[in-house]
Amino acid sequence: MRRTRWTLGVVALTVVSTVLTSVVAAQESQTPEMPAGELVRATVANEVAAANHPELHHMFRLRRQTPKGSQTHVYVETNQALAGMLIAINDQPLTAEQQKAEFDHLASLVNNPDQLRKKEAREKEDEDRTLRIVKALPDAFGYEYAGTENSTASLGKSGDELVKLKFKSNPAYSPPTHVEQVLRGMEGELLIDTKTRRLARIDGTLFQEVTFGWGILGHLNKGGHFRVQQADLGLGDGAWGITEMTLNMTGKILMFKGLNIVSEEALSDFQRMPEKLTFAQAVDILKAEEERLAHNNHASEPTEAKKDQSNKAASN
Repeated sequence: MRRTRWTLGVVALTVVSTVLTSVVAAQESQTPEMPAGELVRATVANEVAAANHPELHHMFRLRRQTPKGSQTHVYVETNQALAGMLIAINDQPLTAEQQKAEFDHLASLVNNPDQLRKKEAREKEDEDRTLRIVKALPDAFGYEYAGTENSTASLGKSGDELVKLKFKSNPAYSPPTHVEQVLRGMEGELLIDTKTRRLARIDGTLFQEVTFGWGILGHLNKGGHFRVQQADLGLGDGAWGITEMTLNMTGKILMFKGLNIVSEEALSDFQRMPEKLTFAQAVDILKAEEERLAHNNHASEPTEAKKDQSNKAASN
């Protein structure tokens, strides 16, 4: 996954009325340095440039929560496909059998170039679709300034002020393909780091049902929501990455197959990896990481002797 990873958490803010009044007054006295639409266009150009230069690789952890439970993976970006390994289910380490299945799957990809190329092609298609959506943002919506928000370690670049923009569907926009068609029924907010001209968050809701192929290919129901958040990873290499994603969409595919996607993803523990990393090398890194995690889990577990001593002390 070359750098267009895009899921989010909900942040509750309590604001004292006197502080809110002063903030509003300060915002009213400021004149935006450029029209909102131009700021979005400049920011999207930076996002596209970053996506087209995927030289920097990282290892990171992703925890995905769904109504069925949670799964935690460790991923390593490479010059080929994204190497990933499941390390926990419902925050519990894998059994020996589950761990073996993960290693066997990775080995099958390393030893089967055709299978690895297919995986790489699928990921490239996903990245291209995501990039098409990002490129369409300046034309698909109308924008207006709506205040500011502070950055955090997982939102924007720490210390920078983020500009909030509200967006609404542009009725004159004509989607060039079905990929961008979803944008016609969406409205929401953007957060932009104006110092770096990077997109810190996009939060969108479907205000109407969106159909694909005159409804034959399927549709997404009104009320569907997604939020994607990214930040400077703070590793000194200037790289940004997705830190949170939230998705709640329902609908139908091909008129009869129900679609119900509800998930929250948190990405963390980013580490810089060597350049020109191959998939096989990434698998070795994942195995070493699994051994480290297993050692830490084992070290944190109390020994039987310690358990007995604790039990005796409790009984006395």
